[in-house]
Amino acid sequence: MNDLDLILQAAKEAGELALAAREEGLKIWSKDGGSPVTDADLAVDTLLKTELTAERPDYGWLSEETADDPARLTTRRQFVVDPIDGTAAFMKNKPWFAVSIAVVENGQPIAGVVHAPALDETYAATIDGPATLNGKPIKSSATAELFGAAMLGDAKMFAHPAWREPWPEMRIESRNSIAYRMCLVAAGTFDAAIALSPKSEWDLAAADLICRRAGAAVSDHKGRDFAYNRSVPLVPSLVCANRALAPLILSRVGHIELP
Repeated sequence: MNDLDLILQAAKEAGELALAAREEGLKIWSKDGGSPVTDADLAVDTLLKTELTAERPDYGWLSEETADDPARLTTRRQFVVDPIDGTAAFMKNKPWFAVSIAVVENGQPIAGVVHAPALDETYAATIDGPATLNGKPIKSSATAELFGAAMLGDAKMFAHPAWREPWPEMRIESRNSIAYRMCLVAAGTFDAAIALSPKSEWDLAAADLICRRAGAAVSDHKGRDFAYNRSVPLVPSLVCANRALAPLILSRVGHIELP
């Protein structure tokens, strides 16, 4: 079984487990830093790690819900996983959460799956194949101006008075899962997604590949590409957009110095 088929199968099993666990009732607590976690996050993480590393014992492992093992830095390939991206939505019985699994080699994702089980949407790509939604090819939008664009982000951020140039009128919405937001850009459902706050590699790796194969651009707010499986798996920000809008967005946000 190739890597994509392996992670597709695992993501769908993980999605079924997540939905079943939510139906039974979740145990919820806060991690260090205050972000929520549920017993389902941990159960899905255990399922994925058990199944994937059994099939690929030589691959490294980086997951939001597993204590980091620096041994991953010495492996040729790695699984980069968010068992449930969008835990806040998952807890509130909303559908906007996803299982995100990437296979990374030499710092770049070579296979990726983002599976939103409550929506029955499975986004996938390999480094040399098309981006797909439920097996059918997708591509990013052709919107070429910000006015009227469909944007995923924080409406309060866009309305803040400190911008050098006010943002034009846009349709602004939000989704809890970063990976799912990016996939909506890949599919052309939205034109762009912006987050001017730190994101973890497991939020981005699978969706990064899916977006690129769908023709979208992915970078931080200064236009820098991401590399994965780094010792500190964190990036400062996210700009994900179709190729026409990406430079327009970067010209507005690139001057910002984030902590």
